[in-house]
Amino acid sequence: MKTTKRLSVSVVIATMLLALGGCAGMSTTDKATAIGAGVGGVAGNLLGGGGALGTIGGAAVGGVIGHEVGRNQERRGY
Repeated sequence: MKTTKRLSVSVVIATMLLALGGCAGMSTTDKATAIGAGVGGVAGNLLGGGGALGTIGGAAVGGVIGHEVGRNQERRGY
């Protein structure tokens, strides 16, 4: 069981890194949205006990927060 969970976490991390590597041509808002959704999804998974609802909810909330942070950064010129 521990091996399966460890492998799952490794696959998720590798997928996230590859997906974020494709962010080179994205705007600041788009990058912040993607990062927020990824972090929110992981946090939702951990806080929701590994259920799909917690993961999806965390990704949605993280994406919205990331979008707003990125939009504010673009307005201020960061």
